[in-house]
Amino acid sequence: MNVLSKAHAQELDANDSLAHFRNEFHLPVIDGKQTLYFTGNSLGLMPKLAEKYLQEELEDWKNWGVEGHFHARRPWMPYHEFFSESLSKLVGAKPEEVVVMGSLTNNLHLLMVSFFRPEGKRTKILCEAKAFPSDQYALASQLRYHGLDPKEHLIEVGPREGEHHIRKEDFMAAIDAHGEEIAMMMIGGVNYYTGQVMDMKHLTAYAQNKGITVGWDLAHGAGNIDIKLHDWNVDFAAWCHYKYINSGPGATAGYFVHERHHGKADIPRFEGWWGHDKETRFEMPETFKPIPTAEAWQLSNVPVMAMAPLRASLDLFDKAGVENLRAKSRKLTGYLQEVLEFVAEESGSNFEIITPVEERGAQISLLVHGYGRPLFDYLMEHGVIADWREPNVIRMAPVPLYNNFEDIRAFGEILLNYLKAQQA
Repeated sequence: MNVLSKAHAQELDANDSLAHFRNEFHLPVIDGKQTLYFTGNSLGLMPKLAEKYLQEELEDWKNWGVEGHFHARRPWMPYHEFFSESLSKLVGAKPEEVVVMGSLTNNLHLLMVSFFRPEGKRTKILCEAKAFPSDQYALASQLRYHGLDPKEHLIEVGPREGEHHIRKEDFMAAIDAHGEEIAMMMIGGVNYYTGQVMDMKHLTAYAQNKGITVGWDLAHGAGNIDIKLHDWNVDFAAWCHYKYINSGPGATAGYFVHERHHGKADIPRFEGWWGHDKETRFEMPETFKPIPTAEAWQLSNVPVMAMAPLRASLDLFDKAGVENLRAKSRKLTGYLQEVLEFVAEESGSNFEIITPVEERGAQISLLVHGYGRPLFDYLMEHGVIADWREPNVIRMAPVPLYNNFEDIRAFGEILLNYLKAQQA
């Protein structure tokens, strides 16, 4: 069977029960041509409802002024609470364990105030080598803040020579070798470069068994893969909402704190009035009393206008169902792999998929041996919006809420045309 057959892709789309969600998004049209959009792992597309929800908040601000905190269609005082139920489903948490606030790296720093507490022999942080730079900067700066040298106190685990993925057993070996020296382990749940999904359940339990506090950066995981933060007993996690959760550039982020850490006034924490007990918040007491949920880590009242688009996206996640989206995502990436393998065989090209089949979400990273930036530029010129990473990796993420099988087929056709033209 020719996997680039239009009839085949159309049949796959006809049998897709989630196909209609594509109509809920604005698909970019550039130079008069609808694009093939595969960068939901960088910035998700705009839900059509986002404009409506944001306009409602603007109208309520216009009509109510400060009274909108109590009388807006969705009152602003408890606005962040409107997301808890939906968001908890995406990360496998209890509603009281998740909060929308701030930005990803900002939230990681705030959480590490509580959960990176170097003391005695335990002064080190375990992480993945070549994590997203913001994580590397954050971890190194946390160490320096505590007077520790990152060169000595940051343990990085990377792929073995000649490999692209980090083996689970290598993390375990590092834990075995340095367990009594490690205060915290913080790893990206999905590697931004290769798309590898880490075994969060197993690694969390293994590290905690050695007395290590465990946090996860879920920037590429939330809204993408199966996550059960509560059941896995994770201490803390944080993520952004502008990738798979489609809330706009620089959107507010989210964080998780396991319920066993709630209600403790003695946890070191940078505190602000929005984390104080709701019943006495406006009495302006001198002593901070933490809300007995993850809300205790909040600092300020919420940026309502920035949060409105998140409502639109989470509404769609609720309607589609997390399990259904994950099932479609597996089919999309499976088809993308078939297309890439077919194109490579037809063109005699030496492509290498560096994303492990059994450990991946929506993203597939393609190492294009023998081809450089001109290949990527050709794809972009022909309406394929993907992501280029030096030296020669193309990242693609077909997102189940708005991508379809015809997108992938059309991409494969464009790619094959380029490769054949190079051989002519």
